[in-house]
Amino acid sequence: MPTQREEDEAKIRQQADKIVEGIRARDPGGPRRLYATDVVSFDVEPPLQHAGIAAKLKNRAKVLTFFQDADHEVRDLAVTVGDDVASGRACGRLSGTLKDGTATSGMRVRATVCFRKPDRSRLIVHHQVPVPFDAASGNGATGLEP
Repeated sequence: MPTQREEDEAKIRQQADKIVEGIRARDPGGPRRLYATDVVSFDVEPPLQHAGIAAKLKNRAKVLTFFQDADHEVRDLAVTVGDDVASGRACGRLSGTLKDGTATSGMRVRATVCFRKPDRSRLIVHHQVPVPFDAASGNGATGLEP
């Protein structure tokens, strides 16, 4: 019989799968139920901070408008679960076919996600997707492989 922490970790992994499914379906509002209403997101797309669920979903919708077909890969998801909070970290890649028909392999990003447990569910309260950069040039290092 799985422990509560094992069940919570499995739920968090399912949430990651739902986010990927939503991107593949190009559904900007699909993950609404996965985020807390006061989520704070530091994403690749400006501005530096997206505060609240409406801002997070607006940013997601904006990104998805560039794609005809979108894919998202999550690699090496590591989850740490506590009684009331949890965190996850992974590498990801958003790729696909752009609206003009150009196929793009996308770019690799690193992501950190924090969860709060207000009831039986885990809601995302913090989502950070930094793009690694080359310190010498100041440019984003988008071609990295794990």
